[in-house]
Amino acid sequence: MQVAARISVRDLRSEDWPEVGRIFAEGIATRNATFETEVPSWEEWGRAHLDEHRFIATEGDHILGSVALAPFSPRGCYAGVAEVSVYVSSEARGQGVGASLLEAIVESSERAGIWTLQAGIFPENLASVALFQRFGFRVLGRQERIGQLDGVWRDVLLLERRSEVVT
Repeated sequence: MQVAARISVRDLRSEDWPEVGRIFAEGIATRNATFETEVPSWEEWGRAHLDEHRFIATEGDHILGSVALAPFSPRGCYAGVAEVSVYVSSEARGQGVGASLLEAIVESSERAGIWTLQAGIFPENLASVALFQRFGFRVLGRQERIGQLDGVWRDVLLLERRSEVVT
């Protein structure tokens, strides 16, 4: 997949959290990216995400977005299933940042033997749905009224990508 050459992807580090948290706050503000209403602390966020599957996209020293995997379940039988979350800064959307991040997380998950990636996306977030589909995610279905945001019931599309390596 061709992305902008100026974008680099590297591991996310704790010192990146203030800027990554700011980008996450932008996602919260859209009301179409997450059910979360507050940015968690680095420690809280870190406990919820897999250490070896956290990346940021940068242009020079400027952080443009992040991607991470969270375990689907603590049960051993689901060790190869993870949930993907991607957040791109408002000024960097539509410039290949999300594609760079998804490419990195798919490669990382494939190397680690993760056989299923899942994502829950609000149906109104058409750009995110299209981006994930470009990377082999398929819509499994619509979870109706799965959660409330600002007192309003919201639907979520459940997307899945099966590994091309693990059989």
